Amino acid sequence: MKFNMNKRLIMGLPAIMMVLLISCEKKYQSPGTYENDLFAQERQEGKAYIMNRDECFDGSELVLASSEVKLADSSKGRGKSFFLYKVKSGKVLKTVRDSAVEMPMMFLSQYKLKIKNTDSMYVYLKKLEGYRFIAKDRNLKYQWLKAAPVYSVKADK
Repeated sequence: MKFNMNKRLIMGLPAIMMVLLISCEKKYQSPGTYENDLFAQERQEGKAYIMNRDECFDGSELVLASSEVKLADSSKGRGKSFFLYKVKSGKVLKTVRDSAVEMPMMFLSQYKLKIKNTDSMYVYLKKLEGYRFIAKDRNLKYQWLKAAPVYSVKADK
């Protein structure tokens, strides 16, 4: 009888240990699950931030007012798509780097701008970052300010 009891204990002990280990297993939780989003009410998913005129003007290195802005070229396909715009003439409202801006000039935008051909518009530009080969080929120095929309000069008056 004693041998039978020891046999049951020896056979049952691993089974009991397995049940205890499985029941006590703690699931790993990444540190991200413990974070509190302090700006949850302020964030609007799916909507891009759009700068107002003053923010655009302050964030730009070069600001022009022109009615002669045209899409000159675009690239779609492999890699990032971009659009090249040509400014034939315009009035320089702000400049940080250049004292004189040669016209006509070209600039790059990462998205297609909604330009109305009849209106004069503000052109908000910053120093071109990246696009080394196209910049050299097309003599590009500036790109469109990322969060800036197209503002009409008429609406400002």
